[in-house]
Amino acid sequence: MATSEPPTEHPVDLTRWAWLSIVVGCAVFSMKIAAYFMSGSVGILSDGLESTTNIIAAVIALLALRRAARPPDERFHFGQGKAEYFSALVEGALIFGAALVIIISATERLIHGGQLKPDLGLGLAIASVASVFNGLTAVALMRAGRKHRSMVLVADAKHLLADVWTSAGVLVGVGLVLITHWQPLDPLVAIAVALNITLTGYRLMRDSVVGLMDVALPDEDLQALITVLNQHRTGEIDMHQVQTRGAGRHRFVGFHLLVPGSWTVQQGFDLVCQIERDVMDALPGASVNINLQPVDDPRAHADQHQGQHRLW
Repeated sequence: MATSEPPTEHPVDLTRWAWLSIVVGCAVFSMKIAAYFMSGSVGILSDGLESTTNIIAAVIALLALRRAARPPDERFHFGQGKAEYFSALVEGALIFGAALVIIISATERLIHGGQLKPDLGLGLAIASVASVFNGLTAVALMRAGRKHRSMVLVADAKHLLADVWTSAGVLVGVGLVLITHWQPLDPLVAIAVALNITLTGYRLMRDSVVGLMDVALPDEDLQALITVLNQHRTGEIDMHQVQTRGAGRHRFVGFHLLVPGSWTVQQGFDLVCQIERDVMDALPGASVNINLQPVDDPRAHADQHQGQHRLW
């Protein structure tokens, strides 16, 4: 059994993105609450309440990123990258909670009624600016999350985008109230938006659960791995039992390397080291585990099972 040395480079510090989300979240929440007091719109209030979950989620993301960045130790031999999935799971649950609060507030307004205030136009303007801040932050987080394969940043970005869609729906609804003067439209729009964002919450929780279950690497990574392995396959060298998994930003690859039984230990070791370097060049930071076996020994072909990639 041969394994690659742990990556020597320090992981990229992503906590600055969480801090950005926290700061923007606090600013946006303050602006939306101010917009509510100016307008009296339950739609804008529900939008502001949903923004509180952005702040909580950003704090959780910060803690998860710090935990996930810790290197392997005596207790956590493979590191703590899965902390990112727990954060995304919590964010999905927070979205569901926010949707419930919005529906309750809007239903109460729908039943008991209420009047919008004269400063509705100014309130709408402030809420619009807040939504622009959220949208720009979401785009920045999404780019960083995809670049660094960070589930928690992608989840936070999706959370903020859900807030942007919420705000857009609320602003349209309240704007129509301003035009039509039909007051029930305000809470109805709030309820419709709340039902819509539950879909985002469901998707975040689903992806988090899948990640916690050691799902295989995405197709793009698998194709890069196949390309590397094919470069080393010959008439006497082969691979099987290829298995991969992801844990937050961390990637793990393992397979059996079949070589002629007549090879020396040094020959086999040299090939293992070369393949490890090539795999880590294709999948930076990946942890590679290679089991060296003689191709002409039947036992090398008897230990395969269903939990492997059919790469060729």
